[in-house]
Amino acid sequence: MKNWFALLGLTLALMTQAAFAQLPDFTTLVERQSPAVVNIATTQDARQLRRGPRMPERDEMFDFFRRMMPPDTESHRAPSYAPPRHGQGSGFIISADGYLLTNTHVVDEVDEVIVKLHDKREFRAKVVGTDSRTDVALLKINATGLPKVAIGKPDTLRVGEWVLAIGAPFGFENSVTAGIVSAKGRSLPQENYVPFIQTDVAVNPGNSGGPLFNMGGEVVGMNSQIISRSGGYMGLSFAIPIDVAMDIAEQLKSKGKVERGRLGVVIQEVTADLADSFGLKTPQGALVSEIEPGSPADKAGLQVSDIILKFNGHPIQTSIDLPRMVGATRPGSSARLDIWRKGTARELEIKVGAMPDDDKTTRTAEQKKTNRAGLLVSEIGEEQKRALKIGSGVLVEEATGIASRAGIKPGDIILAVNNQEVNNPAELTRLLEDGRKQAALLVKRGDNAHYVSLRLEK
Repeated sequence: MKNWFALLGLTLALMTQAAFAQLPDFTTLVERQSPAVVNIATTQDARQLRRGPRMPERDEMFDFFRRMMPPDTESHRAPSYAPPRHGQGSGFIISADGYLLTNTHVVDEVDEVIVKLHDKREFRAKVVGTDSRTDVALLKINATGLPKVAIGKPDTLRVGEWVLAIGAPFGFENSVTAGIVSAKGRSLPQENYVPFIQTDVAVNPGNSGGPLFNMGGEVVGMNSQIISRSGGYMGLSFAIPIDVAMDIAEQLKSKGKVERGRLGVVIQEVTADLADSFGLKTPQGALVSEIEPGSPADKAGLQVSDIILKFNGHPIQTSIDLPRMVGATRPGSSARLDIWRKGTARELEIKVGAMPDDDKTTRTAEQKKTNRAGLLVSEIGEEQKRALKIGSGVLVEEATGIASRAGIKPGDIILAVNNQEVNNPAELTRLLEDGRKQAALLVKRGDNAHYVSLRLEK
């Protein structure tokens, strides 16, 4: 009997050992790659903070899609009394002479960036350039002989493959977490130029800008966003493919800005019903619903109801593929479109145009102060209006006082006041300052528009 129990114990031990042998060992990878990962600390004078981020904390979607930054605990304070704000993030060194990558939302509009290396040295960093459309930022520190990461190929990643993140979640430096690739080529709201890598790697506030490694020790992505209803990790994290990030970094380094191509069209998804209506066997491509007059698409002869099936020979499986392909094309270059028009396949040659700069415009004095209703608003560009399918409007960046009590929130769009269209902050102020005690504001939130009545004080 004793021999039988001994044999059973040995068998269980061997089975356990075999099970553990199948799990990856990350120790060597971490030891070799950690020196190239940095921690980033930022400081910002709160009085200089420009309201209205791409996804405001009070926005309805903020609790779902959120950047991996610590929450703003000072937003309720009056600007004149707010202390400096401190932020945290991560990054990684891409060249021995001091260039490194992180997220734009880590360093955007801050006054000071301090980079802390693995060996505890600290450097004040220069922000070489940022790109808000991809959330990629290039920094430079005054140091040489630095360890740098090896750059991998995201295209070779396979769903189910092990990956590892190193960063500083909640300020805990050099934290290591691991998981698998959950999906590739993911699209997120308001993110048209990044085919995100989805993972189940545990990342949290402070991981922003940190590297995502494959098992070969190569960086394949930069951790950027999570989906969360609590603010912390809930099993869904997203990384920017490293080839996208490196292309942006090279442009920022060599030209100081990012150039993107554009066609000048509004597109929509091709559903199964639409494919059947247009005589397509399978739902694919990007359906053209609007064409900007004088745009490259207009000059090339593209028409509303055309379905763009390929761009330069690359198939467009879903409509979101097209902006990425066009955006990655250098302005001025020629491209070939394979289209489906009225039941017939055709080809068009098009000269790709240039995407307007996405630089944040300098505010006027009118924009820097709230108006009579307690609203701080900014102008909406013509391209953004076309994308939102509105003819007028201003974006609410901050709502206090009367406006806040009436339910207006940052991210809302004010289309009109007392049935008069509003196109800029000065018009809104003029319409609110006409001496009336009541004002009816037409407010757009998401896909819906509704009237809000304000009782104006003297």
